[in-house]
This record gives sequence, C-alpha cells and structure tokens, in this order.
Amino acid sequence: MANTESIAWDDVVKKEARGAVDDSDFGEVQEIGQHYVLTQKGVMKKEKFYVPKYLVQGYDGKTLWFDASEDQLQGWRRDTAPSYDEYSSFRKPEAPKDIETRIPVIEERLQVSKRESTDEATITKRPVTENKTVEVPVTHEELTVERRPATDTTQAEGPVSSDTEIKVPLRREEVEVTKKPYVKEEVVIKKEPVTETQTVSDTVTSEQVDVEGKKRRQH
Repeated sequence: MANTESIAWDDVVKKEARGAVDDSDFGEVQEIGQHYVLTQKGVMKKEKFYVPKYLVQGYDGKTLWFDASEDQLQGWRRDTAPSYDEYSSFRKPEAPKDIETRIPVIEERLQVSKRESTDEATITKRPVTENKTVEVPVTHEELTVERRPATDTTQAEGPVSSDTEIKVPLRREEVEVTKKPYVKEEVVIKKEPVTETQTVSDTVTSEQVDVEGKKRRQH
C-alpha cells in the first residue's frame, strides 16, 4: 500500500474509500481538497463526507484507506467543506522528530514524447519508347493499256519519222508521320495521416529498502 506522499491524487477520484479501523464503507471519492477528501455514499439519498486528508493511511490502486472508523465518519457528514481549523481536533500528535527518520525511496518512470520528422517521396516521370503500327489506306493511279481497232474517222497526224513520247501523270498518296503529345491520364497524389501504435520499452531503476538488525513491525 502506497504512503500518502506517493499517492497520485488524480487517480483516487471515483475510487472506493474505506475506514481501516473497522473496515467500514466510506463511500466513493468525489474530490480531493487541500485539507480534506470528499466522499459520497447512497443511491437515492446521497450523503457527503469531508474526511480529513491527513487521516489517509494509503492507497492500494483500488481503495483509499483512512485511519478512522464508521463512527468518526458520521462526524464529518456535511454539505459544505469545513475550514482547516475544524480538523484540528482529529489530528494525531506527531512523533518526536528525533525518533522519526524519513527516507525517500526513488523510482524511475518512463516518459514518452513524440517528435516530428519529414520524409520525402520522389515521383519520377520517364519516357518509355515503344513501336506502334497504324494501317493507313493510300491510293495511287496505275496505267491500263487497252488496244482497240482504228475506225475510218481516225486521222493520222503525219508520217512516222521519229520516236514520240507521251507522258501521262499518275497520282499517288504518300503517308506522312508526325507525332503530337496529348494527356493520356492524370496521376493524383494525396497525403493522408496514418496512426499506428508503437510499443516502447526500457529499463527503469527503483530503490528498495532493506533493514538489518532487530526488525520492527512495518506500518
């Protein structure tokens, strides 16, 4: 059971309170004041008790124990917090300082903090060359030679004296290839936070008190 100096008072709120003298029910802890601990009992009719804080005997993680009894608890039932002077009659006489020695026992606790770092994601666009084939219909003209018998109306232009050339133009389509860039698709890059749980462990050191010689009862 922890002593009062090591009690984390914020953890005590909403925990059970009991009297160590007769193991009596002191209700549930509602508030921790400078000089008192407010507890509350009852379901339909709730009663408030302002128990002197210096009567706290210890806290075991589930129950806050007081060095008091049920009869004493009824004397602290009230609706408002009492003054510090009203508690003087309940204070126990302090032990002489020359026979009491307090030794602090130290324990390490892990304190975890977070720091922010920045990573970089590199996005690279690179050209990829590939061959593509496109079929294109093209048209061209060809000569067709047809021989027909002459008629009586066909007149010769003159006697044949030399070679004569007659040129007939033949048209043809030729393919010209050009390349034009266009937007094929868009790549959308988004950033979103992802939360993950990491387990951090380390060794901690605490002090332990060993007493040699004649042993006395520990409180």
